Amino acid sequence: MLVTRHHDTLESNEQVSAENAFETATPSGSADAETTSLCRPPDQFVLTHVSMIERIHTSDVEPDADEVAIAGHVHEIRDLGGLVFLIVRDREGLIQIVFKEEREPELFEAVQDVGAEDVVRVVGEPLESDQAPGGVEIAPTEYEVIDEADSPLPLEISKDIEVDLSTRLDNRALDLRKPETLAVFTLRSELITAMEEWFDDEGFVDIKTPLISKGGAEGGAELFPILYYNQDAFLSQSPQLYKQMLMASGYEAVYETGTAFRAEDFATSRHVSEIAMFDVELAYIDDHDDVMDVQEESLRYALREVAENAERELDLLDVDLEVPEDDFPRITFDEALDILETEYGHFPDDPTDLDTKGEKLLGEHFEEQGHPAFFVVGYPDEKFYYMQDVPDDDIASRKFDLIYKGQELSSGGQREHDVERMVEEMESEGVETANFEFYIEALSYGTPPHGGYGLGIDRLVQKVAGLDNIKEAIMFPRDPNRLEP
Repeated sequence: MLVTRHHDTLESNEQVSAENAFETATPSGSADAETTSLCRPPDQFVLTHVSMIERIHTSDVEPDADEVAIAGHVHEIRDLGGLVFLIVRDREGLIQIVFKEEREPELFEAVQDVGAEDVVRVVGEPLESDQAPGGVEIAPTEYEVIDEADSPLPLEISKDIEVDLSTRLDNRALDLRKPETLAVFTLRSELITAMEEWFDDEGFVDIKTPLISKGGAEGGAELFPILYYNQDAFLSQSPQLYKQMLMASGYEAVYETGTAFRAEDFATSRHVSEIAMFDVELAYIDDHDDVMDVQEESLRYALREVAENAERELDLLDVDLEVPEDDFPRITFDEALDILETEYGHFPDDPTDLDTKGEKLLGEHFEEQGHPAFFVVGYPDEKFYYMQDVPDDDIASRKFDLIYKGQELSSGGQREHDVERMVEEMESEGVETANFEFYIEALSYGTPPHGGYGLGIDRLVQKVAGLDNIKEAIMFPRDPNRLEP
């Protein structure tokens, strides 16, 4: 039997198990084989998952198996007199521990002082139980409190209580413990892993571009200035220029999972100042349709992987994820405006772009037809010096947006690889070419036709997880009013 409370030295143990110490035996046969050490020799790290405390996850506990050890936070406590039910939570789920006074009086006495969110470790016999989470409970033979949580908690973890988002974010470390919040970030990890897997399999090169630059691809109004030694610099707004330079350098197909910064003063449910992006660029394309094909196939693959591998998380979030198996519809920008005006009586204030309401209405239009994702192609070229114009069209460019569940998820298109033509566009749009000499020069030595896009990871997670606010899809979000935690 082991009963331990680490911080108030409550101990009643017949022996202190060596498996609870940070111990490691030296390789057998050596002179010091019986000694222990805080440092483990490199050749001892042979497991795919190395843990200093012996345990298994709650999801791996099987009823009527041999004695098991679990560890986690105390999610819920129910005291019924001579019976105490302890619900323990780890990353994989919940498990019930049943303390009976008549069976283990010392353990029963020790658990009387346990508090919500204490970190505990329990060893015991797993038993089948229809009333317990997961259909299994543990009859404990050992119990220890590894660390105690301060009380009262500023945020309830176990109770289904509505808490405003600001309070949740102020106490984010606690909020992240909630099973539903953890499910969001498990989905996020699955999505990113699946996308990277698809591009790796297709031969794309994983790249990392600078987060500090002298200027931005899309202008200076949205840039965060920083002091870089004795020079003025900015946090990166987009890796696009560097992606294009790599096309000129012969890399042909690249992707990046990275971060970008937008210094916009906003207060919406879809904008933040620090964003996670999945950027793609590929060379030797015929036109922008090739780029859309890549995005469509990779996104479909990622959604399919999540639907197959994250059923528990989707259930926790009450999400029925639809994988769009049909081709994504592709409509022109003019066709999008026509749908909005004729079916909804809506026309955006800026006639060169879709507004938030327009995206939402178009999303409803296509979801009614069974298409949660669709492309809008051929935006007016007056804002995009780096996009190729549509031949024989004085207005449209080869820029596209992907709309997913009523919200812009990505922007991309075919880039202008003719440097002289691009410089003319820059000058006509009032872009200071002197700020982009490194970019212009790189493309001037022979550049294949290419294109790409940037996909907002946070927005994708928001839509897949069915979240109201993009900040819920980011562990520690940044906006104009939030710089901590």
